[in-house]
Amino acid sequence: MSPRKPRLAVRAIIVHEQRLLLVNAYPVEKGSQLWCAPGGGVETGLDLPGNVRREVFEETGLRVSVGDLALVNEFHDPRTHFHQVEMFFRCQIVAGQIDDAWRDPENVVGRRQYFSPSELDKLHLRPKSLPRVAFAGPNLPVQYDPLEKIVF
Repeated sequence: MSPRKPRLAVRAIIVHEQRLLLVNAYPVEKGSQLWCAPGGGVETGLDLPGNVRREVFEETGLRVSVGDLALVNEFHDPRTHFHQVEMFFRCQIVAGQIDDAWRDPENVVGRRQYFSPSELDKLHLRPKSLPRVAFAGPNLPVQYDPLEKIVF
């Protein structure tokens, strides 16, 4: 299989009441325990902040304002040649709240939860630098996580 072009994705770093919002990274029925920040693939013709707002709403029902870029992460699957570049933006909730009744239209996200820094240590979470970046505050320069193999 020949290499494919990298997929561009955006994610939201949402810290609310000293807790980080995460969602399940793969459909719940696949049994993966991997957590990540809400977000997903960029749609052509919509700017990056617009894609962040769209993805956060689809996965959580929250409306957010999009702030500064905080982290760039990339991963790949050597078997399938899938390569994703993710851009994480600091976001603030402007409307809504987490509700278990919310349904992701793509049926990927079924779990949404806020985690304290101490709870994050016990999770299967990617990228591993996310908690440090999320709780470092807005003055931290943009961080980069080098390419790593995909983890389920």
